[in-house]
Amino acid sequence: MRRWEGIDEFVAVAAAGSFKAGAEALGVSTTHMSRAIAGLEARVQAPLFHRTTRTVRLTDTGRLFFDHCSRIVAERDEAIAMISEGGEPQGDIRITCSTAMGERFIAPIVQRYAAQHAKLRVTIDLTNRVVDLVGEGYDLAIRTGQLAESRLIGTRIASRRLYSCASPDYLAKHGVPVKPADLAQHECLAGTTPLWRFRRGGRDETIRPKGRWRCNSGSAVTEAALAGMGICQLPEFYVLAHLASGALQEVLADFRPDEEPIWAVYPQRRHLLPKISGLLDLLRQQLPTALTPSP
Repeated sequence: MRRWEGIDEFVAVAAAGSFKAGAEALGVSTTHMSRAIAGLEARVQAPLFHRTTRTVRLTDTGRLFFDHCSRIVAERDEAIAMISEGGEPQGDIRITCSTAMGERFIAPIVQRYAAQHAKLRVTIDLTNRVVDLVGEGYDLAIRTGQLAESRLIGTRIASRRLYSCASPDYLAKHGVPVKPADLAQHECLAGTTPLWRFRRGGRDETIRPKGRWRCNSGSAVTEAALAGMGICQLPEFYVLAHLASGALQEVLADFRPDEEPIWAVYPQRRHLLPKISGLLDLLRQQLPTALTPSP
C-alpha cells in the first residue's frame, strides 16, 4: 500500500497547478499534500516539481511520471465506477482523427455523447498525422483503409465510397478517361492520399495521381474540380451533392473501388471500459448515416 501513497496528491497538484488547489480538490490540507508528495519524491528518488513562492511546475521527470500516474488513477476510478455506479461512462477520453472527418462527422457525434454523460471529459485531437495511441496515451483513433498496427484492435464503424470526377467543362476540353491508365494524360487534383484506387472484374489497380495542383484539404480539392482544374478522387460526402446537381461528372464508374472501411482503433482492453464501449455503439449507429447525405 505504501507504494500508492502520494500518487493521488501528486496527480491533483499537477492537474490543478498548485498545492492549494490540489488540496481543495481532494478535500485535505496543504500540509498533508506537501508531506505526501515529499514522501513520494523520496521513494522515487527524484524531484517531481519545481517550486517557488508563486508557482509549481513539473520537472521533466514529473511530466513523464504524471502521464503514467494520471492514466493509472483514471483507470482505477473507472474500474470502481464499473461496479459501484452501474457502468456509467465517466473520466477522461482522448480521441484522435483526421482533420476533415473529425470536424464534419466525428466531433458532432462525440459532442452528443458528452452531452449525455456529464462525468466525461473529452479531448479530440484533429490531425492528419498517424498518432501512436499507446505511446501518446490516446484511448481511441478513427482511421480509414487497411490497419497495420498489431498492438491495436480495430472495430469497423462505417464505410465510405470513393468517386472519381471532374467538371463537365474540363471533360469537354480534355476528354473523358476510359481506363485508369488514361489519367496519366490528365491533370489529377491530388489530396492526402498518395495512391488512387480502382477495381474491375475482381482486380484492384492503383495509380499515383500527377498534376500541377495538390492540397491536403478535401474541400479545397472539390473546389478545384468544380473550377475545371482537373480530375479528383474523393469520398462521397465531398462530391455527392455536386454529382447530383451536374456540377461534377463521375468518370471511370466501371472502375469504382470497393467501399473503404472506417475503423475505431484502440489499445487492447480499452473497449471494455464503459466510456469507450458506449461511444463505439453511438459511432456505429450514427456515422454511416452522417457520411451519406441526401443529394
